Amino acid sequence: MKKTSIAIFLLLFNYSLMDAQTPQQTAPEVKTATGLVRGAKEGDVTVFKGIPYAAPPVGEFRWRPPQPVTPWKGVRDATKFCADCPQRTFPGSTATTSEDCLFLNVWAPATATKKSKLPVMVWIHGGAFVGGSGSGPGTAGNAFTKQGVILMTINYRLGRLGHFAFPALSQEHPEEFKGSYAYMDQIAALKWIQKNIAAFGGDPKNVTIFGFSAGGVSVHSLLSIPAAKGLFHKVISESGGGRDGVLTGRPMRQDNADPLYSVSAETIGINFARKHKIESTDAAGLAKLRALSVEQIVDGGQETDGQGGPRTYSGPILDGKLVVETAESAYKAGRQPGIPIIIGNCSAEIGGPFVNTSTSKEALFSLFGEFETEAKAAFDPNGDKEFAEVITKFNTDWAWGEPARMTARAFVAKGAPAYLFQFGYVPPAMQARARFGAGHGSDVSFVFNTLNARWGAPAEATADEKALANTMNTYWANFAKTGNPNGKGLPVWPLYTTQKEEILDVELSGKVVGKPDPRKARLNVIEKAFKLRATLQSRGI
Repeated sequence: MKKTSIAIFLLLFNYSLMDAQTPQQTAPEVKTATGLVRGAKEGDVTVFKGIPYAAPPVGEFRWRPPQPVTPWKGVRDATKFCADCPQRTFPGSTATTSEDCLFLNVWAPATATKKSKLPVMVWIHGGAFVGGSGSGPGTAGNAFTKQGVILMTINYRLGRLGHFAFPALSQEHPEEFKGSYAYMDQIAALKWIQKNIAAFGGDPKNVTIFGFSAGGVSVHSLLSIPAAKGLFHKVISESGGGRDGVLTGRPMRQDNADPLYSVSAETIGINFARKHKIESTDAAGLAKLRALSVEQIVDGGQETDGQGGPRTYSGPILDGKLVVETAESAYKAGRQPGIPIIIGNCSAEIGGPFVNTSTSKEALFSLFGEFETEAKAAFDPNGDKEFAEVITKFNTDWAWGEPARMTARAFVAKGAPAYLFQFGYVPPAMQARARFGAGHGSDVSFVFNTLNARWGAPAEATADEKALANTMNTYWANFAKTGNPNGKGLPVWPLYTTQKEEILDVELSGKVVGKPDPRKARLNVIEKAFKLRATLQSRGI
């Protein structure tokens, strides 16, 4: 009896050892160009988190292009997200930040092999170029993998660590790119794909980049940066604008080089140095800047030296070598690649820093000059709309809607397929607060089909919301596969043409309809205002 008990104990103990070893034995491993990584299996999805695509940009490599990763020996654990890039954090935040932040995350179907050649989607997060990350449940790729797509999310340098210019910095390493290190990071991540994604089952010849807000602006920039040419094959810009004036860059050196950006990035860098009592602009001054702590660089998110003081943060930089022109100038000249594009925005976006702050309808409409009567007819045809609605629609159209249409038209002129959308769904419980439509970023959780991670909405999604999320996620996945979002069982998304001007409109109720653009009159008068602005600028007014 005693021997039997011992035998049973040993048998159970061996089974427990087998159970304990199973996760490690079955954990997926992939060999990258710099070493083996071990991810995790989540049902029918394999996830690899925290893979470095560049060396830590610290010390002498602060404000330098991303450097190669040092290969590692053994197997690197890739089951946990790594640190977010340094940024302002808010009370109660549990996020970990570090300058050592150049990592990416990969979601793939568990059945994917080296021979799968699945389409690849690369998410570029938003956050006004000063916040955000590639981690978090709201942009997890599980739903995309179920559509037969590999999803990759990335971190890139933010704030003054991502966009910075200084005279001594311009002089050192003259062979290197300067200015927008965030864009250099994004390009480095796309180059990582070309070397490594096939090992995860992806097709390096079928890469779609997509992003929201600053990520959408990044998509425009990558379309016009020569160093990014050939690294992607389709693009999606969600609330990313397209015209000059929405975080599209500042001249590197000359002040007053551009009416929209009258102070150069180098001058802004000098302003920041002086805030920290660094007066010299030579190598010694740069060394002192590199010796500042991360907290001093982030500076609590402050972008000026005191209220109303000189600017201390530039945003993306038009340096002339990496970023050689704005997206708008590229599109007007037809210099963008002729590849498929999805572009659009939400119906009631936040305004942001580059839009109008008029305090009355009269003041707003007077700015249209000779088009004042047309503006009134477009935005307030009966003269009875609240000013709050008029200014919301104007700011949305000015910053996001009309620039998206301009971009779509530029791609059509290039012979590329373009699909335009407006997302206007607002949950019934939020319609009293969001009276004029869907706010900035409302579409993201529907695109990723991650409604359980929505901020500010009811925790439990309705059946209609789940159906809408599945529809949006499928559109995006279909586009990544073929360059056409349409598919069986989906409402038809019309190809955009300058003759019919049809878009996909997700209405307030959540109904998805392909139809003529209901914003046409508003966008037309906005377009005329842009042309008027360009004419005045050309005359030096």
